[in-house]
Amino acid sequence: MSASTNPPAAAPSVDAPNAPRSRADLFWSFTWLALQGFGGVLAVVQRELVEKKRWLTREQFVEDWAVAQIMPGPNVVNLSLMIGGRHFGLPGALAALAGMLVFPTVVVLLLAALLAFVADAELTQRALRGMGAVAAGLIIATGIKLISALRANVMGLPACLALALLAFVAIALLRLPLGWVLLVPGGGACLWAWRCLAPSVATPSGGGR
Repeated sequence: MSASTNPPAAAPSVDAPNAPRSRADLFWSFTWLALQGFGGVLAVVQRELVEKKRWLTREQFVEDWAVAQIMPGPNVVNLSLMIGGRHFGLPGALAALAGMLVFPTVVVLLLAALLAFVADAELTQRALRGMGAVAAGLIIATGIKLISALRANVMGLPACLALALLAFVAIALLRLPLGWVLLVPGGGACLWAWRCLAPSVATPSGGGR
């Protein structure tokens, strides 16, 4: 009797516990999300979609956000299109997009008109600098919170952290163009992930006798 030597199968993906109930739910949810996204939009998106509404698991959020990040256009708008389209097709994507844009556009226009009168004031400049520091803190805190989701990544946590450090050095310290960073380290990461996935895809589901 020979023992099976097949490698262990990859862990099954876990679906999010909740989903949008309707296109109207998508519209108002993304409207509320967009109205909160002053600067630290990543933190708001993660809290609303993963922790509150639970439309995505942390692992799904990390994967979807990565795709939205490299697509043309604002990443949170791309994410809204992906989620809306996934649950309700094209009408759902348009509903989520409308939620991201309609009321927030009105608010932005009103704030822009107001800011035009006080933009040069010293108090306004200090307030904006303070808001920038808070937004940076929110993004860093969200990144740290999402590190645990990388344990389920096919490349492994050490490789993910090394790639994150490489991207940070390239963008923040070396000031390399974003396109080159996406092309070289990003392309290398895609190839490595594909290589890691290849054995599990090629392995037959049944064990040998």
